[in-house]
Amino acid sequence: MVAASLARLRAERGADVKYALMIGRWQPFHDGHEALVRHVLDQGRNVCIAIRDTPRSETDPDTIATRMLNILRHFRVEIAEDRVRVIVVPDIEAVVYGRDVGYGIEEIALDADTEAISGTQIRAGAA
Repeated sequence: MVAASLARLRAERGADVKYALMIGRWQPFHDGHEALVRHVLDQGRNVCIAIRDTPRSETDPDTIATRMLNILRHFRVEIAEDRVRVIVVPDIEAVVYGRDVGYGIEEIALDADTEAISGTQIRAGAA
């Protein structure tokens, strides 16, 4: 059912649909992360959220499944509309690119209160 709906949406939207890629550990996925994704969505762009497959540790306590569910809860509608995709990528150490690769690399600055949200503090129970 979901696959058929996504196929229909992709057919309606065309094959040239692009996504802004956001790579992170998302430990946990918090209000600052959501604000960042929504900022890009509000610009009329689609978002692909890439979850880094990090080994579980004190700083990365959540499983891939837990992190994915946390993200999916925030973007049910956008996922159904194929405006947000969630994927898992290996635990990367760098993002590298060659010249004139056809995409940009952007840093998005949000308001100070949002920028101050810290996954480290949330995991420590301080937020």
